[in-house]
Amino acid sequence: MATQEGKDPVIVTTVRLNQNRPLPLRLLQFCLMFLVLGLGISIVSVNMIRFFGVRTGGPAARSNIIFPCFEESDSIEKWIRPPSNLMHKMNDTELFWRASFVPRINQYPIKRVPKIAFMFLTKGPLPLAPLWERFFKGHEGLYSIYVHSLPSYVADLTRFSVFYKRQIPSQVAEWGMMSMCDAERRLLANALLDISNEWFILLSESCIPLHNFGIIYRYISKSRYSFMGVFDDPGPYGRGRYNWNMQPEVTLEQWRKGSQWFEVDRKLAVSVVEDSTYHPKFKDFCRPGCYVDEHYFPTMLSIKFPHLLANRSVTWTDWSRGGAHPATFGNSDITDEFFKRMFEGQSCLYNNQPDNVCVLFARKFAPSALEPLLDLSPKVLGF
Repeated sequence: MATQEGKDPVIVTTVRLNQNRPLPLRLLQFCLMFLVLGLGISIVSVNMIRFFGVRTGGPAARSNIIFPCFEESDSIEKWIRPPSNLMHKMNDTELFWRASFVPRINQYPIKRVPKIAFMFLTKGPLPLAPLWERFFKGHEGLYSIYVHSLPSYVADLTRFSVFYKRQIPSQVAEWGMMSMCDAERRLLANALLDISNEWFILLSESCIPLHNFGIIYRYISKSRYSFMGVFDDPGPYGRGRYNWNMQPEVTLEQWRKGSQWFEVDRKLAVSVVEDSTYHPKFKDFCRPGCYVDEHYFPTMLSIKFPHLLANRSVTWTDWSRGGAHPATFGNSDITDEFFKRMFEGQSCLYNNQPDNVCVLFARKFAPSALEPLLDLSPKVLGF
């Protein structure tokens, strides 16, 4: 047997004398084989990672700790719930893209109570907030509030205020510049994130409501049209501001002028936010003395949706004193006679029928007007 296996007879005899010695030797051989095999697999894996760019397990494991795992929507609530915090981190491009989402099925699978989004374009504080607080009281669930102020402004409000935490991420808006229209688009986009918002009203810190909430809600919700001031002004402050570089997107015949303060429904709000056709033209070729906030929205919407516009604003403004800005009203102006003159003689079309309720809001009111407004509002304004 020793000759057949090629081994020395003495060694064989020694092995047979101690039956326990072969086991450690074989175990050692077995371990060495796995060690060599494991080392080879490790070398091959490292080379594959370097060659194919495969990520190692370390960073992936760490990312699972830092970033929350993606959760699939298992409830309609995740799609319909409005943002809990208006101060998101989206830039304008991301915000407008997100806000432009439109369901292709018109019927909602939930009980939806349509709301009015009140959008305040301000520099900072809202000096007439106590009047608005009174106006909104008791109508929770029928309105939303959004405030675009200077980025540096930090509101000092209690959690009991309807304006508490209603500021949106903002940027500087300059009068007569495209940044003003961008601020208005930013307000619309943030308001569109709440699918319950159906109507969108642009206001300033100097605006007041002229009727109680119920009247305004019915007026807006029952209207077939959106309220945007739109008219063709052939003079130097209308067509005289037209730039021929606006063609072919906007012709001289399509050029319109109107009030900055508007009310639009959800369809038109989405159209404003998603616009990439007219915005570049107005940004490049409507600069002072072409005041873009007076022309961009009226022109764009009258081109795209002329049949959906009432061609008038529901915000009253007094331009009778002349100049580049409307009249401002302070403490001494706020009287019964003042409001009587404002309301008398109104005549307009509402749903194509004559009506004497033509304006729902008014401006410009100075901070000093607050106290007399609070005194008169139950009798004159109805709240």
